[in-house]
Amino acid sequence: MSYRKNLSLEGVIPATLISFNQDLSIDEKESRMHINFCAKTKGISAITVNGHSSEVHACNFEEQKQILSMSLDEVGDNIPIINGVYADGSIEASKIAKMSDDLGASALLCFPPQSMSMGGHLRPEMAIEHFKRIAEKTDLPLICFNYPVSGNLSYPFETLLKLFEKIPTIKAIKDWCNDPMLHEKHIRVFQNLDRPVNVLTTHSSWLMSSLVMGANGLLSGAGSVIADLQVKLFNAVKSNDLSKAKKINDTIFPLVQLFYKPPFLDMHNRMKETLVILNRIDKAFVRPPLMKLSIKEIETLRLVVEKLNLEENHKVDAAE
Repeated sequence: MSYRKNLSLEGVIPATLISFNQDLSIDEKESRMHINFCAKTKGISAITVNGHSSEVHACNFEEQKQILSMSLDEVGDNIPIINGVYADGSIEASKIAKMSDDLGASALLCFPPQSMSMGGHLRPEMAIEHFKRIAEKTDLPLICFNYPVSGNLSYPFETLLKLFEKIPTIKAIKDWCNDPMLHEKHIRVFQNLDRPVNVLTTHSSWLMSSLVMGANGLLSGAGSVIADLQVKLFNAVKSNDLSKAKKINDTIFPLVQLFYKPPFLDMHNRMKETLVILNRIDKAFVRPPLMKLSIKEIETLRLVVEKLNLEENHKVDAAE
């Protein structure tokens, strides 16, 4: 069966979570339920699987294949699915890319290899070779995941321009540069190239500001919880309705303040616990080295979620 859908790589794209059993095996039934819920959100452009939010770092090749397969089976007839390409080496990345194409993904989110963290940003040919090997295995549209400079896994501005020139199937970047000045430069330059490259912001902790700069979309793990609010915010900004956008942002603000506080690595752990609080999944096990949140932190999440009344607001939106 062919699941592939035409995809322009813009708008709101939630990155989904994965539910685990107590023995840390994949709970396929509960994961399917979550993926289905996200995919039914009105106004989204696609969903992403096998990303940071689904703990792809802790999933082997066969598990990544399982996650993509069950996602396609569950919602692939209804919405495009973007699959993550997360690997430390380019050969393994190309293998994941081919598998994703063969199964029916609509696009690929390409992570920077961890092996580049010790100075790879100083050798642009490394990035070009990495993407070249992926592009040799598939003609699917590619999203280049751009990390913050502080982590030594970023692609410098000039390197990104070289990538776009050499690899024409790169159609978007997931921009996590975490630098407002550079982010705005990316938006103004990349989206206006002769062969435009859309900026999908993942600055979810300051999303409204990022969207006002003109990003053509967003790709966010927070979308696994609040995709409906992200759609409303994105549409309000696109309509230049700043007053409405500010009201929506006021609802989002207290939750993302909890999601993205230190330690940052617990962000998706917190989102998973929030889904439990919202009765969208039953349990929130995470694979080591991630650890269960403290009871105190979970209770803080619960109080904010209950105050925001997220589930009731979602029901109202679904009924409209």
